[in-house]
Amino acid sequence: MHKMILLVEDNPDDEVLTLRALKKQMAHGIAVARDGAEALDFLFGTGSHEGRDTSVKPLLVLLDLKLPKVNGLEVLRVMRGDTRTRAIPVVVFTSSTEEQDILDSYTLGANSYVRKPVDYAKFCDDLKQVSHYWLSLNQLPPQRSCAAS
Repeated sequence: MHKMILLVEDNPDDEVLTLRALKKQMAHGIAVARDGAEALDFLFGTGSHEGRDTSVKPLLVLLDLKLPKVNGLEVLRVMRGDTRTRAIPVVVFTSSTEEQDILDSYTLGANSYVRKPVDYAKFCDDLKQVSHYWLSLNQLPPQRSCAAS
């Protein structure tokens, strides 16, 4: 089974930095959604991702909060409300320093909240630690075929 992470990021510069940092340390594929609606389409095989094999789930979702169309908190709400995506680890990876965003993220079921560092070396190191933990150390539940909820 193809292993991948889903990066949900609307800022092209942050997308490039994240992809560069992740590709240096991992062999997993990386799917990119550039807004919240595209992320949901990818996860559920709808819209522009209609027909995608949704049994292949991301091992991790790196989710920005401030997204066009559907914001990150709503993506998280939808993911946690559906049995097909409920167990996928979600790391909110954002530049937001708002305390309410942190509270809302955890209330809606985020597994982790990481602020994007401005310094590139720290950015790369933080992503390395996040990906190492969630893709190597953390034990995920077995993926089972679930009917749509």
